[in-house]
Amino acid sequence: MVSSVTDWLGGLSGPVVYAVVAALVFCEDALFVGFLLPGETAVVIGGVLAGQHKVSLYWLAAIVVLAAIAGDSVGYEIGHHFGPSILTTRPLRRHHDRIENARDFIRRKGPAAVFLGRFIAFFRAMMPALAGISRMHYRTFLLFNALGGLTWGIGYTLLGYFAGTAYTKIEHLVGQAIAILLAIAAIAALIIWRLRRRSHPGPSDEGPAR
Repeated sequence: MVSSVTDWLGGLSGPVVYAVVAALVFCEDALFVGFLLPGETAVVIGGVLAGQHKVSLYWLAAIVVLAAIAGDSVGYEIGHHFGPSILTTRPLRRHHDRIENARDFIRRKGPAAVFLGRFIAFFRAMMPALAGISRMHYRTFLLFNALGGLTWGIGYTLLGYFAGTAYTKIEHLVGQAIAILLAIAAIAALIIWRLRRRSHPGPSDEGPAR
């Protein structure tokens, strides 16, 4: 699935790649779509494309960070205004146990859970809304949200970038290695053929009969 998404994004123009990655990151936190495609997957794929020089690494990282912070803020407002009733909606009802774990996590860790939850897929999608439901002060939420978004956004963008660069280098080296091995095999086959011909000369190689 990841390779097909990478190929699809790679065929798009730079601005469209930024928009798609930003939308997936934003919607994961604001609309809980992280159950379908985690935002970190989109960010890593974007980083791979940056490593292939199809998009700018710096613009991608900036856009990812802003989308993460904005998405969390919208998720917070949804939880703050609509309260626990959103947790009983059909898409979230099946995740009752995981939501309770997330609520317990935010009760135990407080604002730090907003930062730490950024690095756990399910918590990343639910933590902003749960912070709003728990009436955490928005300024406190925004501080830890921004720290988490900055660290996560830059970190996963660089992860994809270096992974893509490493893959390209490995692919190039593997191609060279295969070419060298084929050349060695061809030379070895030629040497063996010549040695066998000398050891077992044919009638034409033995000279005229006496």
